[in-house]
Amino acid sequence: MAQGSWLHRAALAAERGIDRIRPARKSDTPVIDPHRGYSTPEGLVLRGRVLASLRSTAPHPDHGLLDNLKQMAGLFLTDELPGITVCAPAHDVRAVSDEEGYFSLVVPRSAAGDLPGWHEIALEVDGVPASRVGCPVLVTDSRAEIGVISDIDDTMMQTGAYSLALNLWTTFTGSSLTRKVFEDSVVLIDHLSGHGRNPVFYVSSSPWNLHSFLVRVFAQAGLTAGPMFLRDYGLGEGQFITNTHGDHKGAAIDLILEANPGLPFVLIGDTGQHDAEVYLEAAHRHGGRIAAVILREPGPGPDEASRVAMASMKRLGLRVEHGSDFYGLAEALERSGIGPGRS
Repeated sequence: MAQGSWLHRAALAAERGIDRIRPARKSDTPVIDPHRGYSTPEGLVLRGRVLASLRSTAPHPDHGLLDNLKQMAGLFLTDELPGITVCAPAHDVRAVSDEEGYFSLVVPRSAAGDLPGWHEIALEVDGVPASRVGCPVLVTDSRAEIGVISDIDDTMMQTGAYSLALNLWTTFTGSSLTRKVFEDSVVLIDHLSGHGRNPVFYVSSSPWNLHSFLVRVFAQAGLTAGPMFLRDYGLGEGQFITNTHGDHKGAAIDLILEANPGLPFVLIGDTGQHDAEVYLEAAHRHGGRIAAVILREPGPGPDEASRVAMASMKRLGLRVEHGSDFYGLAEALERSGIGPGRS
């Protein structure tokens, strides 16, 4: 514990030192970087971050490794603004950004007209109308038969997350034009979503800095859109990075299931980052709410811990599918009664 405290203080001091060296970007108008929100029985959860300016990538087919590296690094050089009040002016709801600029607020479900699907709710920095943006939010359809929670790295797209060196190389030397979304993932998610009727959520240990980048990659590949639950890698007085990959993913699963009471879920992941173990724990916590678990086996394949977890889930009576790809799974799940109906 003492070592962790010492590391926290050292990291916090280093971050403050970098902030002093790197000039802060001046902005007369703070900007809101909206993150995709989601619905609960009580309201619509709107999320985002307040920054001094937005950094975005403009990929080009002719860009080389250095161009891509500069653009991706730019996504991480954010000037976040703490203590800024963000409001939904049409609903008189406010929230204050935290140390890393993040905020979350809840507006009434009636803000979406009680209609399912995607909606945009206007947000702005309180008293600064020029900062207004639309925050996308997904309202779960009352006709939904299942929900889907999926990992991203090496599940939906190729990143090499099972190897730190490969993951860093893929992240910083590619662009949204070069990142590979697995075609079998696109087909499987489209089927499970009922072509948009069933909600899809993405949970990843990737940082929130990549939110807009991932949205663009998914859209280009035709992957079903869904709210994302990424990680905050920031440093604060009471925060040292964030919790572990498993803790983050488990907490996100709990939050999503709580937001969609009674809805069974299919969990999709891979064996490269302990997803099998995380999903086994979720199955224990949520009983019959987990309808099936699907795992891709990247790189060297499942380790012993993953094999043990998969066997344990099968003993619980869960449908567990695993292999090097997802081809044919949509049809197999439908034959077993898991997935969208034919109505």
